[in-house]
Parts: sequence; C-alpha cells; structure tokens
Amino acid sequence: MTTRVLVLDANQRSALAITRSLGKDPNITVLTADDTDTALAGASRFSSQYLKCPSPEHEPGAFIDWLTATLKIHGIKQLFPATEISSYLCLMHREQLLPCQLPFPALDTVLSLADKGRLVALARELGVSHPESRLVIGAEQFDPNAIDRYPVILKPCLSRRWIGNGWLSTSVHLARSREEARRLIETLPYLRHHPFMVQAFIPGSGAGVFALYNQGKAVTFFAHKRLREKPPTGGVSVLSESAPLDPRLLDMSRRLLDHAQWHGVAMVEFRVTPEGEPYLMEVNPRFWGSLQLAIDCGLDFPHLLFEMGQGKTPTPPANYPIGQRLRWLMGDLDSLYLTLRNSRDFSKTQRLRRALAFLNPGLGTTRYEVNRLGDLGPARYELVQYLRDLLRLNR
Repeated sequence: MTTRVLVLDANQRSALAITRSLGKDPNITVLTADDTDTALAGASRFSSQYLKCPSPEHEPGAFIDWLTATLKIHGIKQLFPATEISSYLCLMHREQLLPCQLPFPALDTVLSLADKGRLVALARELGVSHPESRLVIGAEQFDPNAIDRYPVILKPCLSRRWIGNGWLSTSVHLARSREEARRLIETLPYLRHHPFMVQAFIPGSGAGVFALYNQGKAVTFFAHKRLREKPPTGGVSVLSESAPLDPRLLDMSRRLLDHAQWHGVAMVEFRVTPEGEPYLMEVNPRFWGSLQLAIDCGLDFPHLLFEMGQGKTPTPPANYPIGQRLRWLMGDLDSLYLTLRNSRDFSKTQRLRRALAFLNPGLGTTRYEVNRLGDLGPARYELVQYLRDLLRLNR
C-alpha cells in the first residue's frame, strides 16, 4: 500500500519538482491538481492522476469544499501546496482538512515572516541587515517629495492579501522618480488602501538560502546564486547556480527561522551588492521556483519533508556540489527578450553580452528545469502553452 499525496498548483514549476521528487519513490502515489484542464506537473509521468479543481483565487469557498471532499475520496495523507493563495487557504481551514497533514506551522507564524512589514521589524530586532525601510499604513502618509534619494522600491506588505471574500494580488514596483512614485500611488488601489514598504533600491544580484526545519530545529540548508532573472532588473530566477553557504546569509537566515520556531521549508531571499554586502529582501514560507536545483544537488527537500510527515528523522547529505546550474529555458528566453528591448537600463554592450550569454548557459554543468529526457511531457506542455500565448499576443 502506497502513501497517497496531493500536489496543488500543478502549473507551478515548484509543483513539477515536487511531483518528480515524490513520484520516483515506489512507496508514494502522487496526484496533482490545478484549476485548468491540463497542467505542467499533471503532464509528468510521475503524476498518477490529474484533477481539475475550482480556482483557489476566484472561488475560494468552492476550492475548500472540493479539497475537503477530494482528500477523503482519494485517501490523501499529505498535502503539498505550491503557491501563497492555496497555502494560506489551507492554513485558514486547517481543522477542516484533518487528518491530512499540511507541512506548515500556524498561519500567524507564516505571516510573521511573509508580511514584509512584520519581517523588517523582526529583522531590526534580531540585527539582520535589510534595506533602509519605512512602513506606510495609508497612502496619505506617503509624500514622494520627502524621499531624499531615488530610485526606491514600493513593496506591498503581502503579495496576496485576503480581503474577506477573495484575494487581492499585488506587485513590487521600482519608482525611479518622485513623479513615478506619485503615479504608482494614484493608480494602484493596493498601494492606496493597504500597507506597503518604501525601501531603498539595492543594486546587485539575488541570493537565497533554502531551509528545512522540523518543529523549530534546523535540518538542512542550501544556497544558490541567481545568474539571470525575469524580469532582468530583478525577479524570478531563470538561470541559477548552487553556491557555498555564505556564513553571513546562513547566520541571518537561522536567526529569523529559529526565532519563528519554523517548521517545513522556507527560502530566505537576499540582495547582494557588487561590493558583497547582503541585504534581506523577503522570506518565502513555501516551496520556491528553482527547487529543482537543490534536488539535483542531492538535497531532496520534498522527499525530506515527506519523511518528516511520516514521523521519520530525515538524514540529508552533509555536503552538496558547488557550481551546478539550473536553467528554466522558456523563462530565460523571456528574460533575453526583455533585456534586448530595455535600452533604458541596459547599454548596447550589455544587451549584446546578454544575447551571447543566452547561447552559452554553461555546458556540462547546466540541467534544464522543465526539459528532462526521462519525463518529456512537461516540456511539450510548456512549449504548446508558450506558443499559444505568443499567438494570442500577436492577434
């Protein structure tokens, strides 16, 4: 008898990594679900069954009703959400989903790190380096003329906010001038009506510390550096490389997660300046987009988390290879396009170098996140979706 698990948000790349990780274990049966007719992880040969569910974003009540029934019908023992919305909804209705296991701490503990305002306050308390920040509760408190230096980052405290009967999605914005900051405040309701952070812009590159905790105790850590992002000025990783654990980043990550008595996975994100100074950006209290890189390096976070749910003590390897790369090909293609058309932030020389770098991602050290010879279904699915989106945009 195998243990049946359900991976939600099957269109996410992290959900694909979870599905492949757990599906390779003959003692685990993986089901996947999302609100579309087909999905990225659902196309994997490691997904035994794909289920279409109501949208957790647009039909949260119907989604929870569906999920409650599905867990019982299929005998699901562990649940793996991959996005903020589904994770928050599951935590909000945790009692209703029992006895199925959910690999998170309490919702307030999650929000203590996910809420950027609370995170900055905690970072100040613990001595964790972070950008110069100011919490703005209401737009009337914000005067663009009072900002001494631009650009600045306008960062909503929550990227997904529950507003009583649905979800409000927000985005982080770079304001290069007082006029641009004023325009963003005037045109974006989530900045006008909900708390946000005004942060100094930190040039440099992204770095992350990946963590697994078991009831407040650290199990293992992993680090990578982002070599390219989408959008290219800062966003999700499209080419990343395993890196040694920087003692400073590790120390700051441990301070935050230890204080929170964390349980499960988390990614602590930093921005590292050209001079090598790290600044805390945010904490993602869930699986991350480039999860497959850690798995490729031998730190199989999904399977370790599954073992914890089984009451076992996981035994991760003590070390992992440095310099292993992971490329999300379609994301890297988008990043290249955005770079080539951005003459404001990138010179002609920079754009030419970026085009040449696209053609040489690092042969021999680079694996592809979606494109895998032993599991080609997701690559075919992604390519079809990509071409459909291009045709839609060109109509």
